[in-house]
Parts: sequence; structure tokens; C-alpha cells
Amino acid sequence: MSKSYILSIDQGTSGTKAIIFDEFGKVVIKTTESLKSYYPQSSFVEQDPMEIYQSVINAVKNCMNQFNEQFPGEENSVVSCGISNQRETFVLWDKNGNPLHNAVVWQCKRSVEVCERLKESNLEKAINSSTGLTIDPYFSATKVIWLNENNDKVKKAIHDGDAYFGTVDTWLLYKLTNHKSFKSEYTNASRTLFYNIYNLEWDKSLLKTFGIENINLPEVTFSSDHFGDSTFEGAFKNALPITGIIGDSQAAFFGEECFTNGMAKATLGTGSSILWHAENISKDIQNGMLTTIGWSVEGQVNYALEGVIVSCGSTIEWLKNQLDVFTTYSDIEPMATSLENNEGVYLIPAFSGMGAPYWQKDWKASVHGLTFGTTKAHLVRASLESIAFQIKDVIHSIEKETKTSLKELKVNGGITANKFLMQFIADLLKTPITNMGITDVSAWGAALISGLGVKLWKNFEELPKLPSEMIKRYDPNKNNDIVNDAYLGWQLIINDKKQ
Repeated sequence: MSKSYILSIDQGTSGTKAIIFDEFGKVVIKTTESLKSYYPQSSFVEQDPMEIYQSVINAVKNCMNQFNEQFPGEENSVVSCGISNQRETFVLWDKNGNPLHNAVVWQCKRSVEVCERLKESNLEKAINSSTGLTIDPYFSATKVIWLNENNDKVKKAIHDGDAYFGTVDTWLLYKLTNHKSFKSEYTNASRTLFYNIYNLEWDKSLLKTFGIENINLPEVTFSSDHFGDSTFEGAFKNALPITGIIGDSQAAFFGEECFTNGMAKATLGTGSSILWHAENISKDIQNGMLTTIGWSVEGQVNYALEGVIVSCGSTIEWLKNQLDVFTTYSDIEPMATSLENNEGVYLIPAFSGMGAPYWQKDWKASVHGLTFGTTKAHLVRASLESIAFQIKDVIHSIEKETKTSLKELKVNGGITANKFLMQFIADLLKTPITNMGITDVSAWGAALISGLGVKLWKNFEELPKLPSEMIKRYDPNKNNDIVNDAYLGWQLIINDKKQ
């Protein structure tokens, strides 16, 4: 009997990956297509909706061509498709499927003034109690408002009820199914700032307050469901069922198997997104954490708390590119471990303010404890430790909020190759840290969701387990005074800045 395979599409900000996994979790084929972003003016970030779609088609066609060459006659063994996508980015289009404007990317800051106006109208509490989010340009709604106020074509279409809204998943699905399927799923809807994550419905009151109540919104369903069928413009002879869709960060969360209370994942990239599986969710969350939908399968919607760290890998990039502190990334670990401790040198990485749990957008980055004996190695170690300290602060805040202790932190991203940092985090949290050892965690999560949707696996217990030799685990040294003393110094500086 032949194997079964799943096509996983990971549509990200910088490009699209098409990956075929076998039923045991092995990557069989992987192709990538780059994607341009456009910057029409300062702080504006856009993408061409048709280029987003075409990047998916090109990646899938290339992927299937390679698959058919290696496994002739096995095309029908590809049983389903899962999609993970960049969150918050959205498209508006008309009844004929023509984009009304470029896609507005999650990074875009055009709606800062709109956000300030909403806050001044005392809408923060109402928005948070419905959506679990805070008023910020990061989320879709404020940029839809901006377009409605500043683009006549968009304004008329919304007013006339001829504007269709979709995050990237919805746009791709609409195009892939020849306009037959106008759907989204809970994780993507939960990032729009006008979806009630508790009632699981579009918030009509907020839509009216935002002046966009006539906009057409997709049906929202479970992440694991039958969304439609597509040949991907001839990449498949027979239409392939699309049975899983999920936002990229949540896809990694699911791929890391954070299925029980107290499990969390941290994606360590330019910044960091920490998602914590939480069974006891309060609408009144303190400490600046976001409440979001973590993943969903038929009959089950699971929530998560999210802590967003602004500067993570970007701090390391700054040391390299602006200060020439080191030449190659392989230099970092030896430099950090050349010191027994940080010798009182700390870096507060507020290059773009500080995110959770501080939410200090006006803070500036600073280095503390410099002496004539301070070297480049001290700056490297301080930068790495700042990542660990921020993670600790987020985890501590969530533990306090949920009255639950962290069981295990799953980590992914390029910085996880740094063994010093991983061990430092484990020691600081006094909790095991694990890296599952695969690069494309979001794509893997989408494949798992899709496999459940097509009944390749009937339940979580049947999900494939990756080989244990791939997993890297860091157990804490619980009596590590150096780490604990370093954290106390960090807390003193942070508390002093709050004064």
C-alpha cells in the first residue's frame, strides 16, 4: 500500500513555500517563491494580491512537478492541502473578484492616527472585551477604516455593499476555488479586531462603530474543516480538497503540539511571539497580554494568551550590522561563554519601544553597567540575555494571570541554534526547553490540521511523532545562582525605568 501525502502551503510575508509531507512527517519536496512588498510612502507596506496568489500557484506547480518526477503515478496519494498564512494582512475585492486596493500588510503603520482616535473615544475596553486584542495598527480593522476614509474607490464599494474582506487565507481560498468558497477560520478571524472570539461571530456593534458595517465578511469555521477544492490551475488532474487553514504563528503553535494547559511556544525571529495554551480565559486580562484563538478542530475551539516581544533577533542584527561587534553568527556563542557572568552589563532592547508585558512605546534602547573593562563579548552576552529576560517576564505575567505554571516551552526560529541562550532560558524559567528540530514548523502545523480534516488521522493520539533524535532538549540547572542573580539585576533596571 502506497504512502499518503499532504500538500502544505506556507504563505508568508517574504514568500511562499509549498511542502509535501508524508504521513510520518518527513519533508518529501519543498519549493519556495519570493514575494515583493511595496512601500508607497513612509510606514506604508503593501503587497499585490495577484502576486500573493501567483506565488502560491507557482510554488505548488513547481512542487508537484518535482513530486511527479520522483513518484510517477502517485499524484492521487496526495490526499489534502493545508494552508498557513501571514496573519493580519488583508485584501478587499469587488463582486467580480477584482482587488479594490493592494493588500495591506501587517507591518503597515498607516493607521496610527486612527488608533489614537479610537483610544480617545474610550473604545479600548469594549474592543478588548470582544476581540481579546488591543487597539494597534498591527491588526486589520484600523487599516480598513483608514482605506474607507482615504480611498474613494474603497469607500464607495463599502458603502454600496460591494466590498469583500478577507485575510490572506480567505483571499487565496476565494481564488483557488474560482470564487465558490468565501470562508475563513477562527485563528485568522481572531486577528481582525472586529471578531468576537468568545461568541464566535463578527461583532456587528464594532463594525458599525468603525463605519464599515456594509462590508461582506466570510463565513468562519474550524481550522480543520473542508474549505473547498482546487486543481491549483492544473497542478493536479483532479481537484484536491483543502481541509486545513490556520494563521502562521498558530500553525507553529499546533505543530509544536501545545495541546494542554501550561504548554507554550516561542518563535524567536526578528521579534518573538509567545503563545500559551490556556483553558481558563478571562475577558479581563491584565499585563498587556493578548487573548487569541490558538487552534480549533471540529467541536473544539482552543484559546491562547499571546505575548509579543518587539526586539529579539533584531538586537543581534544591530550588534552585527551597526556596531560590527562580530563578523559571523558562529562568533556569538564563544563570545558569550568566554565570560563567567555578565559582570553587571545589561542591554534594554527598546529600539522600537518595548512590547509585552511592559508596553512602553516611548522607551529607547540603553546599555547599563559599562566600565573600561567592558568588551564586545559583554555586549553580545547582554544582548542574548535580554532575549531570555523578556521571555521570562512574559511567562511570569501569564503564569500570574492564569494561576498556572509553565510545563514546557517549545522553541523555534534561527536563534535556537545558540546553545548558550537555550540553556540560559531553561535555567531562568526552571523548565525544560525543547526544539523539535524541523525548520518549517508552521507548514508542519498546517499539514497536521489538514490531515485531521481529511481524516488521515482520526484524533490527536494518531498524529505522527517526529523521530526523537531530531528533538533538542535543554533541562534546567535549578541551582544556577549566576542566572538568577543576572535576572535580579535586569528587574532593578526595568523597575527603575518605570519610575
